[in-house]
Amino acid sequence: MTTQAIPKATAPIPGTYWQWRGQSIYYVQAGKKQSGRPPLLLIHGFGASTDHWRKNIAELKNDFEVWAIDLLGFGRSAKPDWQYGGDLWRDQLYDFITTVIGQPAVLAGNSLGGYSALCVAAQRPDAVAGLVLLNSAGPFTDAKVPTQANGLQKFLGDITRSVLLQPWASFLLFQYVRQRWMIRKTLSQVYLDQSAITDQLVEEIYRPSGDEGAHKVFASVFKSPQGEKIDVLLKQLTCPLLLLWGEADPWMQARERGAKFRQYYPQLTEHYIKAGHCPHDEAPEQVNDILRDWVLAIDINAKNTHDHD
Repeated sequence: MTTQAIPKATAPIPGTYWQWRGQSIYYVQAGKKQSGRPPLLLIHGFGASTDHWRKNIAELKNDFEVWAIDLLGFGRSAKPDWQYGGDLWRDQLYDFITTVIGQPAVLAGNSLGGYSALCVAAQRPDAVAGLVLLNSAGPFTDAKVPTQANGLQKFLGDITRSVLLQPWASFLLFQYVRQRWMIRKTLSQVYLDQSAITDQLVEEIYRPSGDEGAHKVFASVFKSPQGEKIDVLLKQLTCPLLLLWGEADPWMQARERGAKFRQYYPQLTEHYIKAGHCPHDEAPEQVNDILRDWVLAIDINAKNTHDHD
């Protein structure tokens, strides 16, 4: 084991803005275009931003042209009062790849960012050279809905949801969950390595929550219709797929979920890492190594001639 860990406080690389549908979208670019190597586009999860990839960008920029983007509604991007969901972020990412990056990219997304990346790869395949999902969110068609004994839970769930659809309630909940101590508490539940929960990380998540419109984005996510199911998207997918799972994620059963992905896309590659919901931030050296080797091994020209099944 080498001890040259990535310093705990890696300063994020300064970024710039792109105008999309009249809204300012924040992104970061690092590294140089490499002939024969696709660029990487890193996509954060719910409540996070490009800052969450700082430890990955610091290393990966040595081998690739690396981009990271703040989804509309998050980070330093604008937070209009729109309806948020997979289709909106799919279109944002697709337009960014085609107009700013200018060539198909390997998309790497964590959690909600993984689901958004999968939507692009499945439904806009011309923009994607490969897909990396890190503890990706999103529903499967056959997700078991609890029955009988859990009728009370379902009833309470429906009540909670209808209450949260009230602007005042979602605003109050938002004001509660955005407090720094609450952010730290949530992170401590989903990170295995507690030393990765730095003041800097808490601040990076806290800061955008003070932006105008942030609470409406939060509320909109409760109201959004559920997006396309993962199994449907996987049936449309044609590019190479790498799954990276932080297997100690309390929000998802990584091994079970991995098996479901395999069921619908048997040719994928997967790795399980001793980490929680955000393996790229908690175990960056490991994630960076696996990601680099996998991207260098995929044949980016093969996709165009890919015609089996």
